[in-house]
Amino acid sequence: MAQVPQTFFDALAVRTWCGLALETLGRAREEIDAINVYPVADGDTGTNLYLTVESAVGAVEAVFAGHAAGSGPEGPTVADAARAMAHGALIGARGNSGTILAQLLRGMAQVLAGEETAQADGQVLRLALRHAADSARQAVAHPVEGTVLTVASAAADAAGDAVCGAAGDCGTVARAAYEGARAALAGTPGQLPVLARAGVVDAGGRGLVAVLGALVETFTGERPRGVAVAASGLGASGTRASTGAAAAASSAGVPGPGASSEGSAGAPGRVAPEAAVAVHAREVPGPVGGAAPETHTGSLEAHTRTVPGQADGSAADALAGPGDDAHARVEPAQGFAPAAERPGGECADSSAAPGHGGPAFEVIYLLDAEDAAVARLRKRLDALGDSLVVVGGDGLWNVHVHVDDAGAAVEAGIEAGRPHRIRITHFGAGDVHTTGAERPPRERAQRAVVAVVPGEGLAGLYGEAGATTVLARPGEPPASGELVQAVRRAHAREVVLLPNDAELRHTAAAAAEQARTEGIRVALIPTRSAVQGIAALAVHEPDRRFDEDVVSMTSAAGATRYAEVTVAERQSWTMAGICQAGDVLGLIDGDVAVIGSDVTATAETVLDRMLAAGGEMVTLVLGDEAPDTVAEHLENRVREGYLAVDTVVYRGGRQGALLLIGVE
Repeated sequence: MAQVPQTFFDALAVRTWCGLALETLGRAREEIDAINVYPVADGDTGTNLYLTVESAVGAVEAVFAGHAAGSGPEGPTVADAARAMAHGALIGARGNSGTILAQLLRGMAQVLAGEETAQADGQVLRLALRHAADSARQAVAHPVEGTVLTVASAAADAAGDAVCGAAGDCGTVARAAYEGARAALAGTPGQLPVLARAGVVDAGGRGLVAVLGALVETFTGERPRGVAVAASGLGASGTRASTGAAAAASSAGVPGPGASSEGSAGAPGRVAPEAAVAVHAREVPGPVGGAAPETHTGSLEAHTRTVPGQADGSAADALAGPGDDAHARVEPAQGFAPAAERPGGECADSSAAPGHGGPAFEVIYLLDAEDAAVARLRKRLDALGDSLVVVGGDGLWNVHVHVDDAGAAVEAGIEAGRPHRIRITHFGAGDVHTTGAERPPRERAQRAVVAVVPGEGLAGLYGEAGATTVLARPGEPPASGELVQAVRRAHAREVVLLPNDAELRHTAAAAAEQARTEGIRVALIPTRSAVQGIAALAVHEPDRRFDEDVVSMTSAAGATRYAEVTVAERQSWTMAGICQAGDVLGLIDGDVAVIGSDVTATAETVLDRMLAAGGEMVTLVLGDEAPDTVAEHLENRVREGYLAVDTVVYRGGRQGALLLIGVE
């Protein structure tokens, strides 16, 4: 169905453009991943661009939802929508191209938000495209021609010519920008030798053309013609510069067989062991409080497993509540080797030296800092590595750089301000920096577990048990694209997905469906808390049949009641009465059950209520802000008040809640 065209650039046009851009990048993602050879041939440019735009879409939709929930008849202005688009892209930017795209959108938003009217015309769109191209170029420490920067500049130039020579409505300007970008993209192999050797156009530029194509569709209702990704004259015979790129199968832009980002050792989120401490200064899970003989700490090996009997009905139904089947305590299941020891695991070869053509790590983080501090940071990071891009403003920045010393890059951010949402990617030996080496494809594992976790401590715990993790910080839930990327990163034929949050169930379901279209067998176990995920992971046995493993994990999760202790942010009505800001809340199975003033006392009340229904094991996951004595107090309470009940304690790190409690 043709898109209903928008006449002016108003808030609805921003919303429509973002949605269409996400759809377009979704269709082109694998093609763009396949031609990714510069600056690093890690086969993830399409995925990074998709995740960046997905974050922008979420921010714009939140603005519209907020206005819809209000009492006023007026919707958001173009300034509101444009600022939300830019902010969403900034905080969700991934990789080199995603970071540059975020700055392009920010540059456009700065012009659109400066308009006092509710809508902008073609002349304003021309100015927005020009400012976007210029600001993106300024954000890159050492601009290189033949990249997305070249394509953006060409689009702005063509848009300016269209306004000078025609009426200059938004549709005319958008189409001119698209055609200018398309022509510039075709010329990128002549500007960048690595593209010519690979026989492809620039991947980041190809992504920008897709985004501009969505802009054309927004204002004309017509989808523009496709784009060839093979360099002119090379076609399918073009050689590939490295394993991260695949030459196009034809001049029509169809990627060759097997062209995808799966198996890339440089996939986002992969942190080398030697960099982990520098990233988050993660507290290694270990003993907490006074451990009694029946109290365990430190790893899932210590998590005494309570395995429910065979669940009746579907796997998802088992999570409706604790099962009635008899429980049998068994020894820890086999197959819990750390990730570095798993064949084909995500940490395999993490210590291998990268190709001699470039640095070993990609470092990305958000940074709260003043302009002057960021200027100093640029100089320091420029001396440390390459591919430096710093985008943003108004106190919030997104920093991207390739370095050999990831710790030094993070330390530089700490000196400049407050870095957060830190991501470090290790470019494995196979992902050489366009040296022409070819890496044999990594064999898929038979089965893997992908889990969303709320803190660094739990991420370490799950990782030690062999799971691929996605970190969800407070107020920053992962998007479906991030979960799909984690499934690909797990590089397995069968994947068990643990969302560990009731609100992520639909997001996880969308990710599972997308992964299934790529030939991966995915089972979604709708875990609603990280403690349910721990119970499921504790009984995971990759050597048994997939269906049996899923049923067993689902039953273990469903037999685990979950609770959390947190602090109220504002006055609110709850199932337990009215709470005030600062009150301590105890939630059991998602509902507020206790309102108190003391963390330890509230936690004890919650635990007593949970154990009143029975239980054999208590799991405590402590957040960074939990009182030091709460774990010991609760352990003593269990030891003195409940016979034959074991306790296991983990450190969750910055997990949002002060305390997570599980009772099996």
